[in-house]
Amino acid sequence: MLTFVIRRLLLAIPTLLLISLVIFLLVDLAPGSPMSEIPRTVPPEVRERMMQAMGANEPVVVRYLLWLRQFFLIEPAYVIDGWLGTNLAGNAQRVLSWQSRTPVFDIIGQRLPQTMMVIGTAYVVGILIALPIGIYSAYRQYSWFDQLGTFVAMVGSSVPTFFTGVLLIIVFSVNLGWFPSIYDTTLEVTDWASFKKQVMQMALPVTVLALHNATEISRYMRSSMLENLGQDYVRTARAKGMGERVVVLKHVLRNSLIPVVTVIALGIPTIFGGAIIAEQVFKVNGLGTALIGAINASDLPTVQTLTFIFAVLIVFFNLVADILYGILDPRIRYD
Repeated sequence: MLTFVIRRLLLAIPTLLLISLVIFLLVDLAPGSPMSEIPRTVPPEVRERMMQAMGANEPVVVRYLLWLRQFFLIEPAYVIDGWLGTNLAGNAQRVLSWQSRTPVFDIIGQRLPQTMMVIGTAYVVGILIALPIGIYSAYRQYSWFDQLGTFVAMVGSSVPTFFTGVLLIIVFSVNLGWFPSIYDTTLEVTDWASFKKQVMQMALPVTVLALHNATEISRYMRSSMLENLGQDYVRTARAKGMGERVVVLKHVLRNSLIPVVTVIALGIPTIFGGAIIAEQVFKVNGLGTALIGAINASDLPTVQTLTFIFAVLIVFFNLVADILYGILDPRIRYD
């Protein structure tokens, strides 16, 4: 297993370098300029000095190599300095946002807790809902529960989250007044009252995203369970007198989780990247909102850094999924 992990990590290096180059060039060549928000009355020499201060007038190769060095060397050095009190980074220049002139990783550190609080909770809740529904729907195939689950999954996967979010806001916030429609990012949980407010403002966005995630995962779980329930080893286990609970939960479930693990693992990066719409609807001040703001302001370093982080997460969780295969199925050996 260790040899496989090392081999995959070494393979990930050229993969990530190629991805970083593609992302950097696509974002850099896209229409828009960091000077687009500056009034036209500003003299050209002043605009030129502003471009120089941001480093936007350097050749694209120079900016790419500098950004790559900052991302992989300087920013990790700053993190280590913050943890251990060392001075590895010195005064090296960090990846700076053109919009706010603050380090992009500081912006990510400020926005990440909001995203993890809402979107991460929704993903965990969606998994906890989807797995039991998928298991029971497969075990009771064509029952009323299975038919209802299929219908709900079809509707949930067809209706976009922005429509569901607006619908819940109209029903539960505007008409009933049960939950707030806007997420208060300044709220600090210090007592029971503030904790209750936090739960109330998380209810609608978590519900929307959890149901959307649960519909997809439950269908994969059901399909995988149905495939394994008809296998010979299941009939053999039942013929030996094993209880139905042991057969389903110990033997069938473990084998059925192998393809579902891929869906769950590769869905984790959507916590950071796929929550853009939900954060816009409920005004959650997370990474998705930061990305949209950076795109609107042509803040290229922020867009490039956030997009590349999403790509790194996808590559990393692909590796996590492969490792989990070997844990779930003893027949899989990588060494």
